Amino acid sequence: MKVKDSRLEALKMLISSQELGSQEEVLEALSKEGFKLTQATLSRDLKQLKVAKAASMNGKYVYVLPNETMYKRVHSPQSAIKMMQSPGFLSLNFSGNIGVIKTRPGYASSIAYNIDNAKLPEILGTIAGDDTIFIVKKDDASERIITDDLMSIIPNE
Repeated sequence: MKVKDSRLEALKMLISSQELGSQEEVLEALSKEGFKLTQATLSRDLKQLKVAKAASMNGKYVYVLPNETMYKRVHSPQSAIKMMQSPGFLSLNFSGNIGVIKTRPGYASSIAYNIDNAKLPEILGTIAGDDTIFIVKKDDASERIITDDLMSIIPNE
């Protein structure tokens, strides 16, 4: 079962980072990542993930993840295996009483959920998109303390 879970994660990463328009292209991309499977297995995986086809910016129909017809694609994709080994958190920057956390696509809401549930006294709240979180800090809160507190909540290894 672990192989299937890894394969499904790799499939999600490939679909979110590349414009793949056919099952042959998906099978080839999975093969480059070390996953050998049949077209029938791929078809079942796509159905389980509720993958659909949608028009990309250049008019080509490509696979997309559910509810992500305008999914933001990365311009310099890493291999799916490398992406799965890295954390969702990418960066944190402040401007005034707003903090901006950048994440990998799809990670922002779960990280924001963890921040909200930590009930940090310096943070008034969060708003999460797909790959960005806005945090509002109290006026007198130290950015250093907030950063230290967030690093204890957000895995960054």
